[in-house]
Amino acid sequence: MKRHGDIFYKICAMENLREAHRNARKDKLFYKEVKMVDQDPDKYLKEIQEMLLNDTYEVSEYTVSIINDKGKERELEKLPYFPDRIIQWAIMLQIEPIFMETFCTHTCASIKDRGISKALDLLHGYLEDVPGTQYCLKIDVRKFYPSIDHDILKQLLARKIKDQRLLSLLYKIVDSVPGTGVPIGSYLSQYLANFYLAYFDHYLKEELHQRYVVRYMDDIIILSDSKEQLHEVRRKMGEYLETRLNLVLKDNWQVFPVDVRGIDFIGFRCFHGYTLLRKRTCIKFKNIMRRIQKKQEAGLLISYSEFCSANSYCGWLDMCNGYRLKEKYIVPVAPSLMRYYEEVIADGKKNKVVKINKYRKKLEKKGLVKAA
Repeated sequence: MKRHGDIFYKICAMENLREAHRNARKDKLFYKEVKMVDQDPDKYLKEIQEMLLNDTYEVSEYTVSIINDKGKERELEKLPYFPDRIIQWAIMLQIEPIFMETFCTHTCASIKDRGISKALDLLHGYLEDVPGTQYCLKIDVRKFYPSIDHDILKQLLARKIKDQRLLSLLYKIVDSVPGTGVPIGSYLSQYLANFYLAYFDHYLKEELHQRYVVRYMDDIIILSDSKEQLHEVRRKMGEYLETRLNLVLKDNWQVFPVDVRGIDFIGFRCFHGYTLLRKRTCIKFKNIMRRIQKKQEAGLLISYSEFCSANSYCGWLDMCNGYRLKEKYIVPVAPSLMRYYEEVIADGKKNKVVKINKYRKKLEKKGLVKAA
């Protein structure tokens, strides 16, 4: 197994820190700390460089907030922009290729070009083998992020990285959370979490010889033509995770025929030959579209949240067999979307007419408005 060295000083290079700042500040120009660094980038990036080279960097205190994610309460832990987020971006610019070469092709979530669309494409491709994907094992890990063992994670990192100064920096970030777990909301955490299960992915493919696997963070789908095989795979998965990674599978795992109920995964229900929007997602979508329709009929301007939701759901419907839903619920409210874009989004901007025409063409391409 190849181990990588000579990385730390590349992370500390001023050009790498400048690129880290450029990436970290995207969509955050209103942050006070972003404005502060923007006033004199060389000064603040030099400070970061000296912290790293002199080994004086200490991870800042996390800001904790509680969010409701699909009925579950999750702790979101964020670090300050300066210096922590810039440092994490600087690290990832250099070690992302190392992580990527370790990940299997079925590993999705929080990875560039491997989001919901990629996971769905993989599943669709698998389902073309109708006899071979008759049954589905659906399973996930109990409290995955909070359960990641620091010592095991550090051992895994040392298997791929031999640069001791970089390892010391990574260990410092890992141990900044007391006990176990990596913080949800930290940029580096999403890669560390995927890396924690990377060798488990290889185990599924290379030792258990599972052909049809999709992992979206800790949600795992495995397809087969045999229920008995899937039960045996589930048993071996549980043993591997408990003995090697100190993780526990949830008790709500299921083995079921695909076409009886469909595979409820990443917001969709997938069958052989077609895919539907998840039922609770569909109900929420309809309610939002009806609210927009009522505002449109009353001559009222929709809100920014409603504008974003309509555009987002349009993208979701493009990923499944949602033509009728789009025709019934989104096409009728297209005038409200155009009005909001014209009066709010494009208002006061340079080349306002050009921007409006571009948005109209986008709606035309999605089939929401007729070509002028």
